[in-house]
Amino acid sequence: MTQDQSRLIGLPDRRLLLGRFTRSAPTFDSADIIHSEARSRMLERLPFFELKPRRVLDLGSATGKGTIELNALYPNAKVLAIDLAAPMASITKNRCSSLDSVTSLVGDAEKLPLLDDTVDLIFANLILPWCDPQGLFQEAARVLCDGGLMVFTTVGPDTFQEIRRAWTGIDEHIHVHGFLDMHDLGDTAVRSGLTEPVMDIDRFKLTYQIRDRLFEDLRATGATNMAFGRRMQLTSPGRWENFCSQLEACRVEGSLSISIELVFGLAWGLASSTKPNDKVVSIPIEDITEALPSERQSVDTDDTS
Repeated sequence: MTQDQSRLIGLPDRRLLLGRFTRSAPTFDSADIIHSEARSRMLERLPFFELKPRRVLDLGSATGKGTIELNALYPNAKVLAIDLAAPMASITKNRCSSLDSVTSLVGDAEKLPLLDDTVDLIFANLILPWCDPQGLFQEAARVLCDGGLMVFTTVGPDTFQEIRRAWTGIDEHIHVHGFLDMHDLGDTAVRSGLTEPVMDIDRFKLTYQIRDRLFEDLRATGATNMAFGRRMQLTSPGRWENFCSQLEACRVEGSLSISIELVFGLAWGLASSTKPNDKVVSIPIEDITEALPSERQSVDTDDTS
């Protein structure tokens, strides 16, 4: 294993992301409990900033629920929804078909098909757990206008701690992705060209009466184990039963209780003259589609899983 590969241990294996989220598109809305809770809480915060954005980017838009709400919150703005999985983007396009101010695209958050300095607000709900944070923040810094705002949610290290503990003593393999601490995220945002990051945490519990519903929800949203360095062989029935027995010990008053550490963050864009490695002179645009250079619109959709 190379040094670069060692650095990725525990983080999502991007070679698997596209396939998993492509397959989960039809079932995503039936199980997006965490996404909906995070999105709702982040939307509640936006009015405090008294923003009047011309162009809004819903980054990692999934099936477009947030896109609809952003359009309602900012009726005078052009809203662009971008997701890596074409079926997700297609659902968003259909969901927003009656909204002339909304455009849905397939795109990679770490290689956005947008020109520099073309977005006033980036709304990124739970996409960070599936990306290289530095790569995502660098792209956000590049496309944000001077004084533009990025708001995002992610999950912290205490998320799914019950699942991690249940595997302890059974084996030493990776069963849950590594999630970055909010302080590390703030440092990464600054290194990537954003400024004045602010982070805070909200915690809540998911409760299930039936244990298998937890795993069904994770599969339905594509949030299964894709950690780089995970064990590639199938889990034996004995080890799985042992894990389930350990997990059942987490029940509180009859309900299986699973921890979610929800991290909220925001950071601001810099003027072009102060952005690192700035090489492009940006021309103001009237329509958001003009921010989409044709040579950057294609996305590799090969399923390497």
